[in-house]
Amino acid sequence: MSLGDIVIQDREELFFLLCEAAEFEHAVMCSYLYAMWTLKRDVSEGVTAEELTAIDGWRRSLRQVALEEMLHLSLVNNLLAATGASPHLWRPPFPVASGWFPSDVIMRLSPFEKGTIDHFLFIERPEGIDMSDGAGFDHPSRHPRVARPDLLSPTPRDYASQGQLYHAIIQGLARLVEQHGEAKVFVGHGEAQVGAAEFGLPGLFKVNNLADARRAIEEIVTQGEGAPAHNETSHYARFAAIGREYDRLKEARPDFRPARPVVENPALDNPRERQELSVICDPLTSKVIDLGNALYALMMRTFAQVFSPAPLPRELRVGLSLTTTELMYAMSAVGEAATRLPVGPAHAGKTGGLTFALPMSSGQLVQRCAAQILSERVAELAGAATKLEETVPLMGAGKRLEAVAARLADLHVQFEEHLTTATEALVQPKARLPAATTASATDDPNIARTTKVTLRFNGQRCIHSRHCVLGAPSVFLANVKGPWLHPESVSVEECAAVAHNCPSGAITYERHDGGPQEEPPKVNVLHIRENGPYAVHATIALGGQGNMFRATLCRCGKSRNKPFCDNTHRDEGFAATGEPATIETDPLQQRDGALAITPLEDGPLQVNGSLEICSGTGRTISRVENARLCRCGGSANKPFCDGTHARIGFRSAPSAAAKPHERPVG
Repeated sequence: MSLGDIVIQDREELFFLLCEAAEFEHAVMCSYLYAMWTLKRDVSEGVTAEELTAIDGWRRSLRQVALEEMLHLSLVNNLLAATGASPHLWRPPFPVASGWFPSDVIMRLSPFEKGTIDHFLFIERPEGIDMSDGAGFDHPSRHPRVARPDLLSPTPRDYASQGQLYHAIIQGLARLVEQHGEAKVFVGHGEAQVGAAEFGLPGLFKVNNLADARRAIEEIVTQGEGAPAHNETSHYARFAAIGREYDRLKEARPDFRPARPVVENPALDNPRERQELSVICDPLTSKVIDLGNALYALMMRTFAQVFSPAPLPRELRVGLSLTTTELMYAMSAVGEAATRLPVGPAHAGKTGGLTFALPMSSGQLVQRCAAQILSERVAELAGAATKLEETVPLMGAGKRLEAVAARLADLHVQFEEHLTTATEALVQPKARLPAATTASATDDPNIARTTKVTLRFNGQRCIHSRHCVLGAPSVFLANVKGPWLHPESVSVEECAAVAHNCPSGAITYERHDGGPQEEPPKVNVLHIRENGPYAVHATIALGGQGNMFRATLCRCGKSRNKPFCDNTHRDEGFAATGEPATIETDPLQQRDGALAITPLEDGPLQVNGSLEICSGTGRTISRVENARLCRCGGSANKPFCDGTHARIGFRSAPSAAAKPHERPVG
C-alpha cells in the first residue's frame, strides 16, 4: 500500500482522519496501562529478585510509553484545534469491534505476557516492516476499508501503519495550505490548545502553522515507531528490548510468570453475550473496577475541559490540567488494586482489571460551571474510595480525591463565577505576592536591627553555601557565641546584596530607610544542582512557610528537614546530574508571578505557576506551569517524577530528628 492511497481532499476528511488518529492513540494508551497494572510487585508473588528488577524496569518503560501516548493524543487534539475543530477524546469500547480500525489493528485489554508484548511491537512497527502479530492476536477476517473519493462525506481509510496514517495527514495539510493558504487552514486560536507549560507533558506544544504541524507529526512517529532513523527510546525499540529480556528470563526459568493471573477483556456486564468478554462477578471486585472506570471517565472529561475552545485564565486551565494528573494517579492506584482481586467462580484463580468504560456523555461541560460540576463528582468518588479503603488498599486515593474536590471548588469560586465574554478580563497578569517578611524578636540572636535595616537569619533553611561569611565577613561573624549579626558594619545595599546571593533564602532583610525592599524575580527559575538540591528563585508559596523568594529543596529524598535541603545528600553520596537533556518547549506566556510548590505526601513536589527549569550551568531544560518534580531521589526521569517513589516506599515525613539550627561556619 502506498502513501498515495490516502488522499485528503478537504478539511472534513482531515478532521475525520485526525479523529481516528486520536482514537488510535487513546486506545493503545489504555492497552499499555492495563498490561502495566498486571505486573507483579514483590518476590512474594513468585518471582526472584533478579526477575523483579527486570519487571520494575518493564513497568517504568510501559508507564513512559503510556505517558507519551497521552502526549500524542494531546498533539493530535492541538492539530484539530489549530485547524478549527473541537477536541476528540472519545474512543470505541474494548475489545474494539472488527472494522473500526484497519483489519490489522486489534485493540483489546490483555495482561502482560510475551504475546502481548509482541502485539505492542506489531502495533508500533515502523512503516514498511512486515511482521506477524503476537501469539493469540489472530486476524480471522479481512475488512478492507475502500476509499470513496466520489462521496462528499468522509469515509474510513486503510493504512498499513501509524506512520502511513500520520504522513498522509501531513501531506493532506500541505495540500490544503497550497489550495487555500496557511492563514485560512490554521484558523484555530491558540487558547484552544495546550502546551507543556500548562499540562506538564514534556514535548507538548501548540500548533500555529504547517511547520509546527510537521514537527508534531514527526514527534509522534519518531517517538512511536522510531522511524525513519532508529531511535533507541522509541516505543518499538522499548518493546523489542522488553521482549528480548523476557525471553532470556523465560529460558533461565521456564516457570517465570511476570504478571498476575488477570483476565482478558474484563466487563461488568455482557448484555450482548459477547464471547470475548470476561464478566466480573465478585461484588467487591466489581465495586473497585466501577470506581476505577468512574475515575477514568472523569479524568477524560476533565482532560476535555483542559482543551476548552474558550479563552480561559491560564491559572484555570493549569488547575484543570493538575486535576487530570491527580485523577490519573488515583485511577492507577485503583487499577492496580483490581488486578489483585478475584473475578468470581466462572474464572477460578483469575483476577480483575479496569474495563475503561467511557460514557457517551464524557465531553466538555459549560465552562461557567465546569469546575463546580467536576468538584461535585470528585467528592462523590472520594466518598466511594474512602469506603472501599476499609477493605481494599488504594494508596490513600480517598484522601487525595478530597483535596482535588476542594481545589476544583476553589477554581470555580476564583474564576468561573466571574467568567464573561470579554476575553480581555481573562488575561490579567497574576498579582504579585508581597515581599517576604518575618516576625521580629528583639532577643533573638538571629535577628539584628539598625535604624536603616532589619537583618534575619533562618538556620532551618541554611545549607551553608557561605555566601554570607565570605561576602560580608564583618556582618556575619562566624564561629562566635552570642550576637553575631552586625548589619551596622556595612551599607544597607551590601546587606541586601548578600541576602540576594543566599540560594536557600535563609537570609532576608527589611529596609527602613525608604529604599526598595526585595523585588520578586522577573523570571521564575529553578536550578538543578549537580548531586544536590533544587535551587529556586521565584515568588514562592510553600504551604505553611510564608512567602519567600529563594529556597533550596531536597531532591535526594534523605533530608531530615523536608521539603528543604539540609545537605544530607553529601553524607548519603547522592549522585544525580545537574545537566539533564534539554526538552524542547515553547516560551512561557508569563515568566514571573506566584509559584505554588506543594510537597505531596510520600510523593513528588507539585509545582504550579510559570517556571523555567535550568541546569546548574544555566541552560534551560524545560519551561512549565504544571509539573511534578522528583524528591525521592529515585526517578529515572529526573528532574521529573516517574512514580518511583511508590515502588521504593519513599516517605516524606522526617526519618530522624531534624538538624538543629546552625549558623554559617567560617
